[in-house]
Amino acid sequence: MTDFTPYASLFGGILIGLGAVILMAFNGRIAGMTAMLGGVLEPKSSDSPWRLAFLAGAIAAPLIATLLGAEFSFASPTTGVVLAIGGVIVGVGVTYGSGCTSGHGVCGLARLSPRSLVATLTFMATTFATVTLIRHGFGV
Repeated sequence: MTDFTPYASLFGGILIGLGAVILMAFNGRIAGMTAMLGGVLEPKSSDSPWRLAFLAGAIAAPLIATLLGAEFSFASPTTGVVLAIGGVIVGVGVTYGSGCTSGHGVCGLARLSPRSLVATLTFMATTFATVTLIRHGFGV
């Protein structure tokens, strides 16, 4: 059973959108988390500091929210190995899809990019099919 949290989700979505708008307004860059991580990992990247700051903020925000009393829970019926394999598969998909859900779904759709619309619809259809298969096809 998944908990439905409309107010927390709305507030989180507003913060993500605000962060994307601020990054675009002040830095002229799209807030794609995968591209940011890739830029930090590239040794020759000259714009790593802002990427590192953005990623640090994405990590620090839930930690600060927890200190302020927010409660987060995460449970997975799978092992760490399966989660790691899933992460690698997502990484491959992001590479071939030329972006992630934050880059295409948040920023690309806001820019009315047809490529981002196709990518986001593909992400959503795949997610829907995966959840349906896992929850109903395998009886989990």
